[in-house]
Amino acid sequence: MTSGAEVHRVPAQGQGVLPGGPAVPSGQVTFVFTDIEGSTRLAHLLGNRYQALLVAHRRLLRAHLTRHGVELFTEGDSLFLAFTDARAAVAGCLAAQRALAAAAWPPGARPRVRMGLHTGYAEPTAGEYASPEVHRAARVASAAHGGQILCSAATVREAGGLPPTVDVRDLGLHRLRGFDGRTRLLQLSGDGVAHEFPRPRTSGVVRHNLPAAVTPFVGRERDRVELRDLLGAHRLVTVVGAPGVGKTRLAVRVAQAQTERFADGVWYVDLAALGPARVADAVAAGLGVRWDADMGPPAAAVELAGAHDVLLVLDNSEVAPTETAQVAQRILAGCGGVRLLVVGRRPLGVPGECVWRAAPLKCDPGPGGEVSEAAALLLRRAEAARGGQPVAPADLPVLQEVAARLEGLPLALELAAARLRCVPVPDLPAELPTLLAAAPGEAGARSAAADRAASLAASVEWSYQLLAPRAARLLRTLSVFAGPVTAAAIRWVVQDDPSADLAALVDASLVETLPDAGGVRYRLLGPVRAYAGRRLAALGEVALARGRHARWVARELARLHVAADGRPATWALSEIDPLRAEVEDALAWTVTAGDPWQGLHLVRALGSWWIERGATAAARAWLGRLYGRLGGPDRLTGAVPASRAPLVTELFLLHSRFAAASADLPVQAVFAARARRVAAVVDDPALSLRVDARAPLDGSEEGLRALLARAAALRLSGHVLAAVSALARLLWRRGAWGELTALLHEARPVEASRPACRGRRSVDAWLGFVALARDEPAVAHRHLTAALRGQVAFGYDLAACDTVAGLAACRAAAGDVLTAARLFGAADANRTARHARADELALFFAQREEGVRAGGDAAFDAAYAHGATWSLGEAADVALALPRPEVPDTPRYRPSPDPAMLPHR
Repeated sequence: MTSGAEVHRVPAQGQGVLPGGPAVPSGQVTFVFTDIEGSTRLAHLLGNRYQALLVAHRRLLRAHLTRHGVELFTEGDSLFLAFTDARAAVAGCLAAQRALAAAAWPPGARPRVRMGLHTGYAEPTAGEYASPEVHRAARVASAAHGGQILCSAATVREAGGLPPTVDVRDLGLHRLRGFDGRTRLLQLSGDGVAHEFPRPRTSGVVRHNLPAAVTPFVGRERDRVELRDLLGAHRLVTVVGAPGVGKTRLAVRVAQAQTERFADGVWYVDLAALGPARVADAVAAGLGVRWDADMGPPAAAVELAGAHDVLLVLDNSEVAPTETAQVAQRILAGCGGVRLLVVGRRPLGVPGECVWRAAPLKCDPGPGGEVSEAAALLLRRAEAARGGQPVAPADLPVLQEVAARLEGLPLALELAAARLRCVPVPDLPAELPTLLAAAPGEAGARSAAADRAASLAASVEWSYQLLAPRAARLLRTLSVFAGPVTAAAIRWVVQDDPSADLAALVDASLVETLPDAGGVRYRLLGPVRAYAGRRLAALGEVALARGRHARWVARELARLHVAADGRPATWALSEIDPLRAEVEDALAWTVTAGDPWQGLHLVRALGSWWIERGATAAARAWLGRLYGRLGGPDRLTGAVPASRAPLVTELFLLHSRFAAASADLPVQAVFAARARRVAAVVDDPALSLRVDARAPLDGSEEGLRALLARAAALRLSGHVLAAVSALARLLWRRGAWGELTALLHEARPVEASRPACRGRRSVDAWLGFVALARDEPAVAHRHLTAALRGQVAFGYDLAACDTVAGLAACRAAAGDVLTAARLFGAADANRTARHARADELALFFAQREEGVRAGGDAAFDAAYAHGATWSLGEAADVALALPRPEVPDTPRYRPSPDPAMLPHR
């Protein structure tokens, strides 16, 4: 293809001017340049037939352009003409384009002629137009696309009022190569003339069409650097992520920083509003080219964009993944200067693709106490929503909580901030369930596109509708899981191999993968889970999925008590913690529509966990609702089926313990009596002993000793450790240190033999407390550190609080007052957080604490306040790092064996 951009010579007579033609114009002249876009391709395609096409094309052009214009030069596929009348030039170009469009051409070989017009003053001198206006006209033509007519504003002004059938579209100011300043370009079209074209091929200052941000970008510094580096190393980078994670905003931000790097610019194409058939056209427009159906987009892309230095951002690729992948693959193969940044919810799956997964914003505060990325975004948006009013420092923890509950999802954070226009910050957490449950359209959107951007549910629905039926069914079932789970757990609940469908959901960014020491876990982000749960209910699948989930939870809890070799394992309450949300969801199902007996089994399976985590109020509430579904506790007491009697007895005992932990003595007595009544109809000596130990009719020293003797005679001493603890407290109160020490040493092997008890290390803890009471801090330290190691390892938090307080007393006795103050502060704060009731040990530690406070010593109080900010784990780390004094290695001073040496998980 020959451009004619530099041709401005008026040829001598016979060198291109038709005989008898009009005189060469002068003064205000309208110049017209035309040529065929893609002429080289046509020449290769047609071979010897190309000359005939060229002649036919010229004939059509001359028939309409030389009526009022003078043909000045013809070379190859290019024509150069001059007009005295600008209006005639416009009419001739429109007529020529209509004729070209209506003519019959060989298949795949329709010539697409681009035309450029410009009007300016010019006088031919010595056979040449020595005027820059000719060059400007040539540059206008070179900016056009095949089938397009571009002209300068000067031509439109010179033409005067054009007929209403002529559509004039202002394309803005553009910089033409070789000219200072910018020229306003206009597109001419009308009936029978195409009007949709990519941007003009100019070297304008604007080098991108990226959407402008309406709010400041917050955070993701590391992500931006990483994505920028990937674009430097790979020609195709696909950013995938869950709905609402901020993929587009991040990609656009990164692309904005690349505008100077790419000579031909950075161009954004949103595929969301397009069907699969229009993907190729949209990508071509992004590259600044145009192709026709008979030409074939891949060939056009390779030929017309092969030399472009462009970054092309393709957003919402999931709309037409197959078509997007095909076009991207051909561009990568034939357009060496083009790089692609694709944004979608699944990879394209083409060779050379680098897939980068966008994660939610970080929710953890910075090392210096700075607010997290997620909280920072929420803070900025909250201030904007409140008219620029700063957020009060006291409200920052609330925003941090909201950011964490929304899992750092930018779209969710934006919507949460919008609620602050009508609710105060402290009330925002209560709004979150409504926010996550909002159905498409409830967020105030007025169109499909706005709805998808404004509603979390609509964003998820966009991806859900693209799923295959099996994958959609799996997504619905996954909504019953509250947190990350293994593929084995999913397989158990769905009763099928989920591998292929799970991979499809991961690829669609609807399921997140979380690597851990045991492999990979899978989870749904909050908005995805909320949407999938609604779909589960709408299709009537809740009962089956929830029922299986509750049975899976019970199975997982039971497995925690069995070691790999099949022997009973030491109960590790810390292993229950990851299942807490699953247990709560399963219980919520059983108290409403599921099997209430299944719910009672779950409460019983957690046992001491409720007390050690300070969750006895929640446990009592669950039990109350479950009793209600079975007719109430009185009905269970008087008419319990024989097969259920042991479970009901254990539950009533547990309920009695929960009440005792809350200092609710009347309820404690009521459920203790109920437990004794139900146990009376069960022929189970071990159960009877457990009831007598937890709810003794005679709680005196004599009564408890008699119970211990009876259990020993039956070789069931392991079932009455609660009686040992009760007797130990009685002996403590009267200061019978020798008797108490003897009792504890007798109980030591019994405790070590009980998987459900040995992780608590009660014997060693009590021996340490006794040593403190006897002013033997070195002995106390040895017992208490042994106890604390076990309590921390197996998750006995409340017991660990007492042990930390004991080690604080040891430091006080050693003269290390400030360390003692910090540990006392940590122990008290963590006991309070777990709703521990005051008992004889709490009183003992309070007395030790007051003994070293030195009458309100400021340094002690500051250290105490510092320790009160520690977590239990931090306090335990400090306590276990304290120096260990040497003590005699005798049975009296030797702590019980480490549970790690006994059968356990």
